[in-house]
Amino acid sequence: MSLSTRNALIALGMTVLIIATVTYAVGYLDRLRLTEIETMQNTISTETLSLETQFSLLEAAPCENAASSTTLSSELADLGNRLSYAEDQLGSTNVQVVQLKKQYYLLQIRDYLITKKLAAACRVKPVIVLYFYSNANDCKDCDKAGYALSYLRDTYPSLRVYSFDYDFDLGALKTLIAVSKIERPLPVFVINGKQTSGFTSLLDLEKQFPKGALATTSSER
Repeated sequence: MSLSTRNALIALGMTVLIIATVTYAVGYLDRLRLTEIETMQNTISTETLSLETQFSLLEAAPCENAASSTTLSSELADLGNRLSYAEDQLGSTNVQVVQLKKQYYLLQIRDYLITKKLAAACRVKPVIVLYFYSNANDCKDCDKAGYALSYLRDTYPSLRVYSFDYDFDLGALKTLIAVSKIERPLPVFVINGKQTSGFTSLLDLEKQFPKGALATTSSER
């Protein structure tokens, strides 16, 4: 066997080995990705069922369970954080992520309606925030607004914060947008029924809340 033939065979062998290694690695990552998706789905599906059950209990006896509403809001926020992680890892167009997002938005809307019902029936005054943003690259301040709102929610756990992608294709969300008369430009905040548009700073956002609302909203920090 000539030297050139041997070198050619060695090169061919190395090429085959590299291709095989890359193929295996891609297959392994795909299997890992699939496992991650399934794990997230199972976790969020279980938490969704738990929230649905709590919603039913609150609707059955709202005033008796009023103290549980704060815990429910916290659990809903945790679910939102899990979904955000899944969206960051898998992409906003991933089929499973889109389905989970639909479930989460429906849970948010249901919690929002229950909170309003509880407020009317039990004479309580929760601070409710509806936040509408966009992922369509036409809202340069949406990320900053979201971070600021997350900070307020973490600082004041009793705040009822509901965040929605304005362009997300979900009938219930479109109805909420129509009923609330939400229009661009985004971001849009609806704080205890009062609508404001745009974001400049955390301080300006805090000024949009009713006087004394944040001071009287219990902080667990």
